[in-house]
Amino acid sequence: MNKIYNPTPDTWSAILERPTKTVNDIEQTVKEIFREVQKKGDEAVAKYTALFDGGAPKEIAVSTTEIEEAIAIIPTELKEAIQLAKSNIEKFHFAQKTPKVAVETVEGVACWQEKRPIQKVGLYIPGGTAPLFSTVLMLAVPANIAGCKEIVLCSPPDKNGKINPAILYAANLCGVTKILKVGGIQAIAGLTFGTETIPKVYKIFGPGNQYVTVAKQLATQFGVAIDMPAGPSELLVVADDTAVPAFVASDLLSQAEHGIDSQVILVATSKSLIDAVETEIENQLKVLPRREIAEKAIANSKLIYVENDTIALDLIDEYGPEHFIVCVKDEDFYVDNIGNAGSVFIGNYTPESAGDYASGTNHTLPTNGYAKNYSGVNLDSFMKAMTFQKISEKGIQNIGSAIELMAEAEGLQAHKNAVTLRLKGIKDGK
Repeated sequence: MNKIYNPTPDTWSAILERPTKTVNDIEQTVKEIFREVQKKGDEAVAKYTALFDGGAPKEIAVSTTEIEEAIAIIPTELKEAIQLAKSNIEKFHFAQKTPKVAVETVEGVACWQEKRPIQKVGLYIPGGTAPLFSTVLMLAVPANIAGCKEIVLCSPPDKNGKINPAILYAANLCGVTKILKVGGIQAIAGLTFGTETIPKVYKIFGPGNQYVTVAKQLATQFGVAIDMPAGPSELLVVADDTAVPAFVASDLLSQAEHGIDSQVILVATSKSLIDAVETEIENQLKVLPRREIAEKAIANSKLIYVENDTIALDLIDEYGPEHFIVCVKDEDFYVDNIGNAGSVFIGNYTPESAGDYASGTNHTLPTNGYAKNYSGVNLDSFMKAMTFQKISEKGIQNIGSAIELMAEAEGLQAHKNAVTLRLKGIKDGK
Protein backbone atom coordinates (compact mmCIF):
# COMPACT_ATOMS: atom_id res chain seq x y z
CA MET A 1 0.00 0.00 0.00
CA ASN A 2 1.04 3.59 -0.48
CA LYS A 3 2.30 5.22 2.72
CA ILE A 4 1.89 8.96 3.03
CA TYR A 5 3.10 11.01 6.00
CA ASN A 6 1.71 14.40 7.01
CA PRO A 7 0.23 15.41 3.64
CA THR A 8 -0.56 19.11 3.37
CA PRO A 9 -4.17 20.14 2.66
CA ASP A 10 -3.29 21.34 -0.84
CA THR A 11 -2.35 17.73 -1.75
CA TRP A 12 -5.41 16.02 -0.24
CA SER A 13 -7.49 16.18 -3.40
CA ALA A 14 -4.87 14.36 -5.47
CA ILE A 15 -4.07 11.84 -2.72
CA LEU A 16 -7.74 10.99 -2.19
CA GLU A 17 -8.64 10.63 -5.86
CA ARG A 18 -10.75 7.55 -6.58
CA PRO A 19 -9.39 4.90 -8.96
CA THR A 20 -12.34 5.16 -11.31
CA LYS A 21 -12.72 6.02 -14.94
CA THR A 22 -14.25 9.37 -15.82
CA VAL A 23 -17.83 9.56 -17.04
CA ASN A 24 -16.53 10.57 -20.48
CA ASP A 25 -14.71 7.22 -20.79
CA ILE A 26 -17.93 5.30 -20.25
CA GLU A 27 -20.80 7.52 -21.33
CA GLN A 28 -20.64 6.83 -25.07
CA THR A 29 -20.93 3.07 -24.55
CA VAL A 30 -23.85 3.56 -22.17
CA LYS A 31 -25.68 5.87 -24.59
CA GLU A 32 -25.30 3.43 -27.49
CA ILE A 33 -26.78 0.56 -25.46
CA PHE A 34 -29.60 2.76 -24.17
CA ARG A 35 -30.54 3.78 -27.71
CA GLU A 36 -30.61 0.17 -28.88
CA VAL A 37 -32.66 -1.09 -25.92
CA GLN A 38 -35.13 1.78 -26.38
CA LYS A 39 -35.52 0.83 -30.04
CA LYS A 40 -35.32 -2.98 -30.00
CA GLY A 41 -36.37 -3.97 -26.47
CA ASP A 42 -35.77 -7.60 -25.50
CA GLU A 43 -33.77 -8.26 -28.67
CA ALA A 44 -31.15 -5.71 -27.65
CA VAL A 45 -31.19 -6.93 -24.05
CA ALA A 46 -30.47 -10.48 -25.21
CA LYS A 47 -27.68 -9.28 -27.50
CA TYR A 48 -25.81 -7.46 -24.75
CA THR A 49 -26.44 -10.15 -22.16
CA ALA A 50 -24.78 -12.66 -24.48
CA LEU A 51 -21.92 -10.24 -25.12
CA PHE A 52 -21.20 -9.28 -21.52
CA ASP A 53 -22.33 -12.34 -19.54
CA GLY A 54 -21.22 -15.13 -21.85
CA GLY A 55 -24.68 -16.28 -22.88
CA ALA A 56 -28.29 -15.15 -22.97
CA PRO A 57 -31.03 -17.18 -21.22
CA LYS A 58 -33.96 -18.34 -23.35
CA GLU A 59 -36.36 -16.56 -21.03
CA ILE A 60 -35.50 -13.29 -19.28
CA ALA A 61 -38.08 -13.72 -16.53
CA VAL A 62 -37.37 -16.18 -13.73
CA SER A 63 -40.04 -18.88 -13.47
CA THR A 64 -41.77 -20.19 -10.37
CA THR A 65 -40.05 -23.51 -10.94
CA GLU A 66 -36.62 -21.87 -10.87
CA ILE A 67 -37.46 -20.16 -7.59
CA GLU A 68 -38.66 -23.42 -6.04
CA GLU A 69 -35.50 -25.21 -7.16
CA ALA A 70 -33.35 -22.44 -5.64
CA ILE A 71 -35.20 -22.62 -2.32
CA ALA A 72 -34.68 -26.37 -2.20
CA ILE A 73 -30.90 -26.25 -2.60
CA ILE A 74 -30.10 -23.42 -0.15
CA PRO A 75 -28.63 -24.92 3.06
CA THR A 76 -30.78 -24.54 6.17
CA GLU A 77 -28.03 -22.67 8.00
CA LEU A 78 -27.82 -20.05 5.25
CA LYS A 79 -31.60 -19.68 5.17
CA GLU A 80 -31.58 -19.04 8.92
CA ALA A 81 -28.79 -16.47 8.57
CA ILE A 82 -30.70 -14.65 5.82
CA GLN A 83 -33.87 -14.71 7.91
CA LEU A 84 -32.01 -13.24 10.90
CA ALA A 85 -30.58 -10.46 8.75
CA LYS A 86 -34.03 -9.79 7.25
CA SER A 87 -35.53 -9.52 10.74
CA ASN A 88 -32.94 -6.96 11.88
CA ILE A 89 -33.24 -4.94 8.68
CA GLU A 90 -37.03 -4.91 9.09
CA LYS A 91 -36.77 -3.68 12.68
CA PHE A 92 -34.47 -0.81 11.76
CA HIS A 93 -36.49 0.28 8.73
CA PHE A 94 -39.90 -0.09 10.44
CA ALA A 95 -38.56 2.31 13.07
CA GLN A 96 -38.07 4.91 10.34
CA LYS A 97 -41.82 5.27 9.75
CA THR A 98 -43.09 8.76 10.52
CA PRO A 99 -46.67 9.87 11.28
CA LYS A 100 -48.71 12.38 9.29
CA VAL A 101 -47.61 15.95 10.00
CA ALA A 102 -50.59 18.32 10.34
CA VAL A 103 -50.85 21.98 11.30
CA GLU A 104 -53.34 24.83 11.03
CA THR A 105 -51.13 27.64 9.75
CA VAL A 106 -53.84 30.21 10.41
CA GLU A 107 -57.47 29.81 11.42
CA GLY A 108 -59.29 27.97 8.64
CA VAL A 109 -56.16 26.89 6.75
CA ALA A 110 -55.28 23.23 7.41
CA CYS A 111 -52.05 21.86 5.91
CA TRP A 112 -50.69 18.35 6.24
CA GLN A 113 -48.07 16.01 4.82
CA GLU A 114 -48.41 12.29 4.24
CA LYS A 115 -45.93 9.82 2.77
CA ARG A 116 -46.98 7.52 -0.05
CA PRO A 117 -45.00 4.70 -1.66
CA ILE A 118 -43.36 4.94 -5.06
CA GLN A 119 -45.54 2.50 -6.97
CA LYS A 120 -42.98 0.90 -9.30
CA VAL A 121 -39.35 0.37 -8.29
CA GLY A 122 -36.45 -1.47 -9.91
CA LEU A 123 -33.78 -3.19 -7.82
CA TYR A 124 -30.37 -3.85 -9.38
CA ILE A 125 -28.46 -6.70 -7.75
CA PRO A 126 -24.83 -7.27 -8.83
CA GLY A 127 -24.13 -10.90 -9.57
CA GLY A 128 -20.75 -11.12 -11.27
CA THR A 129 -17.78 -12.27 -9.20
CA ALA A 130 -19.81 -11.85 -5.97
CA PRO A 131 -23.59 -12.50 -6.10
CA LEU A 132 -24.83 -9.95 -3.57
CA PHE A 133 -27.97 -11.59 -2.20
CA SER A 134 -27.55 -9.37 0.87
CA THR A 135 -28.40 -6.38 -1.33
CA VAL A 136 -31.76 -8.00 -2.07
CA LEU A 137 -32.57 -7.70 1.64
CA MET A 138 -31.35 -4.12 1.80
CA LEU A 139 -33.62 -3.01 -1.05
CA ALA A 140 -36.64 -5.31 -1.07
CA VAL A 141 -37.29 -5.13 2.69
CA PRO A 142 -37.78 -1.33 2.83
CA ALA A 143 -39.63 -1.41 -0.51
CA ASN A 144 -42.16 -3.78 1.05
CA ILE A 145 -42.42 -1.79 4.27
CA ALA A 146 -43.04 1.34 2.19
CA GLY A 147 -45.82 -0.45 0.28
CA CYS A 148 -44.43 -0.35 -3.28
CA LYS A 149 -46.84 -2.21 -5.58
CA GLU A 150 -44.31 -3.43 -8.16
CA ILE A 151 -40.83 -4.51 -7.06
CA VAL A 152 -38.81 -5.58 -10.10
CA LEU A 153 -35.42 -7.19 -9.56
CA CYS A 154 -32.69 -7.43 -12.21
CA SER A 155 -29.50 -9.46 -11.76
CA PRO A 156 -27.03 -10.74 -14.37
CA PRO A 157 -27.18 -14.45 -15.22
CA ASP A 158 -24.20 -16.77 -15.23
CA LYS A 159 -22.95 -18.50 -18.39
CA ASN A 160 -25.68 -21.12 -17.94
CA GLY A 161 -28.37 -18.46 -17.96
CA LYS A 162 -29.14 -18.77 -14.25
CA ILE A 163 -29.22 -16.41 -11.27
CA ASN A 164 -27.49 -17.42 -8.04
CA PRO A 165 -29.94 -19.45 -5.90
CA ALA A 166 -29.36 -17.28 -2.81
CA ILE A 167 -30.46 -14.21 -4.76
CA LEU A 168 -33.65 -16.01 -5.82
CA TYR A 169 -34.29 -17.24 -2.28
CA ALA A 170 -33.86 -13.75 -0.78
CA ALA A 171 -36.00 -12.15 -3.49
CA ASN A 172 -38.82 -14.61 -2.90
CA LEU A 173 -38.52 -14.20 0.88
CA CYS A 174 -38.73 -10.41 0.65
CA GLY A 175 -41.72 -10.16 -1.68
CA VAL A 176 -40.11 -9.18 -4.99
CA THR A 177 -42.88 -9.26 -7.60
CA LYS A 178 -40.76 -9.99 -10.69
CA ILE A 179 -37.22 -11.33 -11.12
CA LEU A 180 -35.33 -10.85 -14.38
CA LYS A 181 -32.11 -12.44 -15.64
CA VAL A 182 -30.46 -9.32 -16.96
CA GLY A 183 -27.61 -7.16 -15.68
CA GLY A 184 -25.34 -4.28 -16.55
CA ILE A 185 -26.22 -1.32 -18.71
CA GLN A 186 -28.94 -3.25 -20.53
CA ALA A 187 -30.79 -3.91 -17.26
CA ILE A 188 -30.83 -0.22 -16.34
CA ALA A 189 -31.94 0.67 -19.87
CA GLY A 190 -34.72 -1.93 -19.72
CA LEU A 191 -36.01 -0.56 -16.41
CA THR A 192 -35.83 2.96 -17.86
CA PHE A 193 -37.76 2.40 -21.08
CA GLY A 194 -39.56 -0.88 -20.49
CA THR A 195 -39.36 -3.79 -22.94
CA GLU A 196 -41.63 -6.69 -23.87
CA THR A 197 -40.52 -8.42 -20.65
CA ILE A 198 -38.94 -5.78 -18.41
CA PRO A 199 -41.42 -3.34 -16.81
CA LYS A 200 -40.69 0.38 -16.86
CA VAL A 201 -40.22 1.66 -13.31
CA TYR A 202 -40.31 5.05 -11.60
CA LYS A 203 -37.11 4.71 -9.57
CA ILE A 204 -34.02 2.48 -9.78
CA PHE A 205 -32.04 1.30 -6.77
CA GLY A 206 -28.87 -0.65 -6.22
CA PRO A 207 -25.08 -0.63 -6.48
CA GLY A 208 -23.02 -1.67 -9.46
CA ASN A 209 -19.81 -1.14 -11.34
CA GLN A 210 -18.86 2.11 -13.04
CA TYR A 211 -20.93 1.27 -16.13
CA VAL A 212 -24.05 0.65 -14.05
CA THR A 213 -23.45 3.88 -12.15
CA VAL A 214 -23.25 5.94 -15.34
CA ALA A 215 -26.27 4.08 -16.75
CA LYS A 216 -28.30 5.04 -13.68
CA GLN A 217 -27.28 8.66 -14.07
CA LEU A 218 -28.30 8.57 -17.74
CA ALA A 219 -31.66 7.09 -16.76
CA THR A 220 -32.49 10.32 -14.94
CA GLN A 221 -32.54 12.09 -18.30
CA PHE A 222 -35.56 9.97 -19.23
CA GLY A 223 -37.70 10.74 -16.20
CA VAL A 224 -36.56 7.88 -13.97
CA ALA A 225 -35.29 8.65 -10.48
CA ILE A 226 -32.36 6.84 -8.85
CA ASP A 227 -31.34 6.24 -5.27
CA MET A 228 -27.84 7.68 -5.68
CA PRO A 229 -24.70 7.33 -7.82
CA ALA A 230 -23.49 4.18 -6.00
CA GLY A 231 -20.35 2.89 -7.69
CA PRO A 232 -17.33 0.83 -6.62
CA SER A 233 -17.11 0.17 -2.88
CA GLU A 234 -14.83 2.16 -0.57
CA LEU A 235 -13.84 2.22 3.08
CA LEU A 236 -11.91 4.62 5.30
CA VAL A 237 -10.67 3.65 8.75
CA VAL A 238 -9.41 6.18 11.27
CA ALA A 239 -7.29 4.59 14.00
CA ASP A 240 -4.80 5.23 16.77
CA ASP A 241 -2.82 2.99 19.12
CA THR A 242 -6.03 1.71 20.74
CA ALA A 243 -6.99 -0.04 17.51
CA VAL A 244 -6.25 -3.73 16.93
CA PRO A 245 -4.06 -3.96 13.79
CA ALA A 246 -5.47 -7.36 12.76
CA PHE A 247 -9.03 -6.02 12.97
CA VAL A 248 -8.17 -2.92 10.95
CA ALA A 249 -6.44 -4.98 8.27
CA SER A 250 -9.39 -7.35 8.02
CA ASP A 251 -11.78 -4.43 7.52
CA LEU A 252 -9.61 -2.92 4.80
CA LEU A 253 -9.40 -6.26 3.01
CA SER A 254 -13.14 -6.87 3.35
CA GLN A 255 -13.75 -3.94 1.04
CA ALA A 256 -10.73 -4.50 -1.17
CA GLU A 257 -12.07 -7.93 -2.15
CA HIS A 258 -15.22 -6.39 -3.65
CA GLY A 259 -13.48 -5.45 -6.89
CA ILE A 260 -10.28 -4.17 -8.45
CA ASP A 261 -11.70 -0.63 -8.56
CA SER A 262 -12.57 -0.61 -4.85
CA GLN A 263 -10.57 1.71 -2.62
CA VAL A 264 -9.58 1.44 1.05
CA ILE A 265 -7.81 4.06 3.14
CA LEU A 266 -6.33 4.08 6.63
CA VAL A 267 -5.89 7.44 8.34
CA ALA A 268 -3.87 7.03 11.54
CA THR A 269 -2.28 9.18 14.21
CA SER A 270 0.24 6.41 14.92
CA LYS A 271 3.12 5.43 12.64
CA SER A 272 3.64 2.15 14.47
CA LEU A 273 -0.01 1.22 13.88
CA ILE A 274 0.39 1.87 10.16
CA ASP A 275 3.37 -0.49 10.04
CA ALA A 276 1.52 -3.15 12.01
CA VAL A 277 -1.57 -2.91 9.78
CA GLU A 278 0.56 -3.18 6.65
CA THR A 279 2.12 -6.38 7.96
CA GLU A 280 -1.29 -7.80 8.85
CA ILE A 281 -2.61 -7.03 5.37
CA GLU A 282 0.27 -8.93 3.78
CA ASN A 283 -0.35 -11.95 6.03
CA GLN A 284 -4.13 -12.01 5.67
CA LEU A 285 -3.96 -11.56 1.90
CA LYS A 286 -2.15 -14.87 1.50
CA VAL A 287 -5.16 -16.96 2.46
CA LEU A 288 -7.96 -15.00 0.74
CA PRO A 289 -9.76 -16.82 -2.10
CA ARG A 290 -10.19 -13.44 -3.85
CA ARG A 291 -6.54 -12.52 -3.31
CA GLU A 292 -5.89 -11.32 -6.86
CA ILE A 293 -8.84 -8.92 -6.75
CA ALA A 294 -7.94 -7.64 -3.29
CA GLU A 295 -4.29 -7.09 -4.26
CA LYS A 296 -5.27 -4.89 -7.20
CA ALA A 297 -7.60 -2.83 -5.01
CA ILE A 298 -4.91 -2.52 -2.33
CA ALA A 299 -2.58 -1.09 -4.97
CA ASN A 300 -5.03 1.84 -5.31
CA SER A 301 -5.25 2.37 -1.59
CA LYS A 302 -3.44 4.52 0.97
CA LEU A 303 -1.99 4.44 4.49
CA ILE A 304 -1.97 8.05 5.67
CA TYR A 305 -0.32 9.36 8.83
CA VAL A 306 -1.45 12.68 10.32
CA GLU A 307 -0.44 14.29 13.60
CA ASN A 308 -3.78 14.69 15.35
CA ASP A 309 -7.52 14.00 15.28
CA THR A 310 -8.44 17.48 14.06
CA ILE A 311 -6.36 17.13 10.90
CA ALA A 312 -7.66 13.59 10.43
CA LEU A 313 -11.29 14.69 10.63
CA ASP A 314 -10.77 17.49 8.09
CA LEU A 315 -9.14 15.04 5.67
CA ILE A 316 -11.92 12.48 6.14
CA ASP A 317 -14.64 15.06 5.54
CA GLU A 318 -12.83 16.08 2.35
CA TYR A 319 -12.92 12.46 1.19
CA GLY A 320 -16.53 11.70 2.23
CA PRO A 321 -16.21 7.91 2.58
CA GLU A 322 -18.96 5.44 1.82
CA HIS A 323 -18.04 3.40 4.91
CA PHE A 324 -16.26 5.03 7.85
CA ILE A 325 -14.81 2.99 10.72
CA VAL A 326 -13.75 4.77 13.93
CA CYS A 327 -11.20 2.92 16.07
CA VAL A 328 -9.71 5.58 18.33
CA LYS A 329 -9.66 6.42 22.05
CA ASP A 330 -11.68 9.62 21.58
CA GLU A 331 -14.35 8.12 19.32
CA ASP A 332 -16.92 10.75 20.36
CA PHE A 333 -14.84 13.44 18.64
CA TYR A 334 -15.40 11.75 15.28
CA VAL A 335 -18.96 10.58 15.93
CA ASP A 336 -20.07 14.06 17.00
CA ASN A 337 -18.26 16.00 14.29
CA ILE A 338 -18.14 13.90 11.11
CA GLY A 339 -20.07 15.68 8.35
CA ASN A 340 -19.58 13.48 5.29
CA ALA A 341 -19.94 9.71 5.49
CA GLY A 342 -22.41 7.15 4.20
CA SER A 343 -22.43 4.90 7.28
CA VAL A 344 -20.30 5.00 10.45
CA PHE A 345 -18.97 1.97 12.38
CA ILE A 346 -17.69 2.64 15.89
CA GLY A 347 -15.18 0.68 17.96
CA ASN A 348 -12.95 -2.36 17.62
CA TYR A 349 -15.89 -4.77 17.61
CA THR A 350 -17.98 -3.12 14.90
CA PRO A 351 -16.74 -4.46 11.56
CA GLU A 352 -18.09 -2.97 8.37
CA SER A 353 -19.25 -6.49 7.49
CA ALA A 354 -21.95 -6.16 10.17
CA GLY A 355 -23.59 -3.34 8.24
CA ASP A 356 -23.17 -5.25 5.00
CA TYR A 357 -25.22 -8.15 6.32
CA ALA A 358 -27.07 -8.31 9.57
CA SER A 359 -26.90 -5.39 12.03
CA GLY A 360 -29.98 -3.78 10.46
CA THR A 361 -28.64 -0.63 8.79
CA ASN A 362 -28.69 -0.37 5.00
CA HIS A 363 -25.55 -1.08 3.01
CA THR A 364 -26.63 0.73 -0.16
CA LEU A 365 -24.59 3.89 0.29
CA PRO A 366 -23.19 6.85 -1.68
CA THR A 367 -19.66 6.44 -3.04
CA ASN A 368 -17.15 8.57 -4.92
CA GLY A 369 -17.61 11.53 -2.56
CA TYR A 370 -21.40 11.65 -2.92
CA ALA A 371 -21.70 11.19 0.84
CA LYS A 372 -21.27 14.97 0.88
CA ASN A 373 -24.76 15.42 -0.58
CA TYR A 374 -26.58 12.04 -0.68
CA SER A 375 -27.99 9.80 2.03
CA GLY A 376 -27.79 6.04 1.99
CA VAL A 377 -30.92 4.09 1.12
CA ASN A 378 -33.57 4.23 3.85
CA LEU A 379 -37.33 3.83 4.13
CA ASP A 380 -37.97 7.33 2.79
CA SER A 381 -36.02 6.42 -0.36
CA PHE A 382 -39.05 4.34 -1.41
CA MET A 383 -41.61 7.00 -0.54
CA LYS A 384 -42.77 10.45 -1.61
CA ALA A 385 -43.93 13.19 0.74
CA MET A 386 -47.25 14.57 -0.51
CA THR A 387 -48.74 17.76 0.90
CA PHE A 388 -52.46 18.49 1.34
CA GLN A 389 -54.43 21.56 2.29
CA LYS A 390 -58.03 22.42 3.00
CA ILE A 391 -59.22 26.00 3.39
CA SER A 392 -62.53 27.11 4.85
CA GLU A 393 -64.42 30.33 4.16
CA LYS A 394 -62.77 31.83 7.23
CA GLY A 395 -59.38 30.61 6.03
CA ILE A 396 -59.56 32.15 2.56
CA GLN A 397 -60.65 35.41 4.16
CA ASN A 398 -57.62 35.30 6.45
CA ILE A 399 -55.04 34.82 3.67
CA GLY A 400 -56.91 36.00 0.58
CA SER A 401 -55.78 39.62 0.65
CA ALA A 402 -52.11 38.59 0.93
CA ILE A 403 -52.49 36.22 -2.04
CA GLU A 404 -54.12 38.93 -4.15
CA LEU A 405 -51.37 41.44 -3.39
CA MET A 406 -48.56 38.97 -4.10
CA ALA A 407 -50.13 37.69 -7.34
CA GLU A 408 -50.68 41.21 -8.63
CA ALA A 409 -47.09 42.15 -7.78
CA GLU A 410 -45.89 39.20 -9.87
CA GLY A 411 -48.15 40.18 -12.76
CA LEU A 412 -50.25 36.99 -12.51
CA GLN A 413 -53.80 38.31 -12.77
CA ALA A 414 -55.50 34.91 -13.08
CA HIS A 415 -53.91 33.85 -9.82
CA LYS A 416 -55.37 36.94 -8.17
CA ASN A 417 -58.78 36.35 -9.76
CA ALA A 418 -58.96 32.81 -8.33
CA VAL A 419 -59.01 34.38 -4.88
CA THR A 420 -60.97 37.53 -5.68
CA LEU A 421 -63.91 35.54 -7.06
CA ARG A 422 -64.07 33.40 -3.94
CA LEU A 423 -63.95 36.39 -1.62
CA LYS A 424 -66.69 38.06 -3.64
CA GLY A 425 -68.77 34.88 -3.50
CA ILE A 426 -68.52 34.81 0.30
CA LYS A 427 -69.43 38.49 0.48
CA ASP A 428 -72.43 37.97 -1.82
CA GLY A 429 -73.52 34.92 0.15
CA LYS A 430 -72.93 32.41 -2.67
